[in-house]
Amino acid sequence: MSLVEALTENFVDRGGRADAVLCRVRRDADVVLHGVSLCVGSLDPLDDEYLKGVRELARSIEAAWVSDHLCFGSFGGHRAHDLWPLPYTEEALRHVVDRVKQAQDLLGARLLLENVSSYIEYRASALPEWEFVREVVERADALLLVDVNNVYVNAKNHGFSSIDYLESLPRERVRQLHLAGHTDHGTHAIDDHGSSVPDVVWELYRHAMRRFGAVATIVEWDENVPSLETLRAESEKARAIEREVLGEAR
Repeated sequence: MSLVEALTENFVDRGGRADAVLCRVRRDADVVLHGVSLCVGSLDPLDDEYLKGVRELARSIEAAWVSDHLCFGSFGGHRAHDLWPLPYTEEALRHVVDRVKQAQDLLGARLLLENVSSYIEYRASALPEWEFVREVVERADALLLVDVNNVYVNAKNHGFSSIDYLESLPRERVRQLHLAGHTDHGTHAIDDHGSSVPDVVWELYRHAMRRFGAVATIVEWDENVPSLETLRAESEKARAIEREVLGEAR
């Protein structure tokens, strides 16, 4: 499966050259839409017009699926253009589940929700992150995009087991994986999408393959973008690990 991930906001209601480029890519590969502004955890009302635009775009290019992030990014009508983590409470859980259901009703399809990196914890949190993620997708009947790098970053920052995290996720709901680089500052790590995938994340990816099987994977590299040859090498390494791990399983 040849897969291209397009940033949703770059193409919704754009038309013109943006639409032509996306349609040209779609002739050669499956396309998935990956958004950053749905804000399923925010208190502000969902943007129905945006969701309708996403629905029409997804239908026009026959997108394989639509994904966004399990987070909030707005408050009082102001957008931060960032992916803020949620407090892991029952109240927040009910709120997010209701919002995801509303979004899916408008899209006419199930969403893939991605776990985000975080650098703080809330005193009010009563659930571990992985349990919160699992409960959201199961109660809302949504799907998962597991960012393996974010799992590692959060495990380092907050002192939990990245393996336990992956093992707790419902494997039947995982449709896609992300890989990326981060900066390790010793006491903490920062997700930066600006470097090659480090060995610790490749090792966690091996475990993800054993846990979830053959899952579509994207290597993200958004800052300090290197040569095409370097990007291809990262992609080939992911393919090689998948072949190795799934070969062992067979």
